[in-house]
Amino acid sequence: MDKEQIKKELEPIFLEVFSLDNIEITDDLNAEKVERWDSLTHLSMIAKVEDFFNVKFKLKELIAMKNVGDMIALIETKTNA
Repeated sequence: MDKEQIKKELEPIFLEVFSLDNIEITDDLNAEKVERWDSLTHLSMIAKVEDFFNVKFKLKELIAMKNVGDMIALIETKTNA
């Protein structure tokens, strides 16, 4: 799965979790740029992403994740392994 396909698949997840009408999935997207992104929605988003892509993030990966670009890179690595 490539980066652009992952971005397209993430969009409906983010729209649902953050209760938004629209969102642009960019590499630098993070909690500071999404008003409804708090600790609870973060956990929900991670769970939905793991379920959808059938991946599991390790704690150290979650801690190192600074933005959506980092998450996309991890998903790409895990789904292409």
